[in-house]
Amino acid sequence: MSLKFDGSVVLAGAGKMGGALLAGWLERGLDPARVIIQEPDLSGAALELAKAHGIKAAASLGPMSAPPAVIVVAVKPQAMDNVFPTLAKAAGPETVIMSIAAGKTIASFERDLPAGTAVVRAMPNTPAAIGRGITGAVANSRTSPAQKDICESLLRAVGDVVWVSDESHIDAVTAVSGSGPAYVFLLAEALTQAGVAAGLDAATASRLACATVSGAGELLNQSKLDPATLRQNVTSPGGTTAAALAVLMRDGDGLKELMTEAVLAALKRGRELGH
Repeated sequence: MSLKFDGSVVLAGAGKMGGALLAGWLERGLDPARVIIQEPDLSGAALELAKAHGIKAAASLGPMSAPPAVIVVAVKPQAMDNVFPTLAKAAGPETVIMSIAAGKTIASFERDLPAGTAVVRAMPNTPAAIGRGITGAVANSRTSPAQKDICESLLRAVGDVVWVSDESHIDAVTAVSGSGPAYVFLLAEALTQAGVAAGLDAATASRLACATVSGAGELLNQSKLDPATLRQNVTSPGGTTAAALAVLMRDGDGLKELMTEAVLAALKRGRELGH
């Protein structure tokens, strides 16, 4: 999806996720002259991009000739109450606010905005840094199809996008894909530890585990087969993989039950943080 729409984009917060979005936008052909960065301490890759493309960056927004098409709010949730009320003043009747701040509800943004303002809440994950993220998003009732399309095009610059119909589902999105990369990294850690227990040195075990996890993930990405079929294709009856899976798929305390428990714990905590 190309980045073709009228108006400017304000990026409030250019940390790791905001910087990843910026890089994706520029790679997708967004005119740098249409980007304005609000960031009091611009640094790292985002600073280099801003300098290389002549993008305006300031600690706060100055006067604008016209309201922006989109304000992307990527500041830390704990800074939101200080940043957003001032930022909201730049919104016009056709502006859509898109937040990627964890735990901040649509209603929390609407309090500082004129009635009828379009708001989208999105939850990307860290693989967005390499263009392989996935984002769950939900829009308020004031968001037009065209505004949703703009937001989707901005989010697709760093990966795939899934829209949910109910904001309450964003906590589940966070529990599955927002926090999910940490679960996968833990799998690589655990597999490394198991390799050491089996007699390998730590460096070899780590190399094997990390390459296996990343390679299997890429196979899953490229294959048209579902995860269960891919698993079955690796598993010969009575073989080594079957012996291991008998443990991992044990009734009552296997990996599926443990993962469900973990995701539901993340869901519960997300709902607590949102209140």
